[in-house]
Amino acid sequence: MGEQGTSGGEGGGNVVEAQAPAKKGNGRAADPRLQGISDAIRVVPHFPKPGIMFNDITALLLRPGVFKDAVDLFVERYRGMGIAAVAGIEARGFIFGPAIALAIGAKFIPLRKPGKLPGAVISENYTLEYGTDCLEMHVGAVEPGDRVVVVDDLVATGGTLSAAIKLLERAAADVVECACLIGLPKFKDFYKLDGKPVYILVESKK
Repeated sequence: MGEQGTSGGEGGGNVVEAQAPAKKGNGRAADPRLQGISDAIRVVPHFPKPGIMFNDITALLLRPGVFKDAVDLFVERYRGMGIAAVAGIEARGFIFGPAIALAIGAKFIPLRKPGKLPGAVISENYTLEYGTDCLEMHVGAVEPGDRVVVVDDLVATGGTLSAAIKLLERAAADVVECACLIGLPKFKDFYKLDGKPVYILVESKK
């Protein structure tokens, strides 16, 4: 998860099924805000290890207008869809998730690494390229049937998003979609993970 490059990235998930590009009546494909978002993402070669082309969103966060455009595009998509909760994956899902949740009148649920949440939690382990990791969520954070959107900054192999979907579904939530700022070019615009749509704004850079 997070600001990973086009090599390496998230832990291994189920194979992502490519879909036709998403089409919206507001002409999303021609939206000039998307180019500004893409231009604001910096690429750092060989970070955090050789061979990784790291998509750095911190440069985007330094440009308030572009940051707002990114949040607005997600808000425009999810407003009116009856979303009860936005679940953000640690840590960069915490940047976009709360802003989206507030704008659409939903609660925000942090999905955290082990040992970060006080009180009773449920956990979901998942496989990384080298080893394993885990996401945790507070017991009672979602109600059965809550319509939820999962937010992170980047989707690569989909392992982290897949774990988030499973965690929420174990609590009987209805995961409507995953939303990521950046996706790999081979999954242009729109695709599915574990049967759930994954919506991205821009392609990752090489």
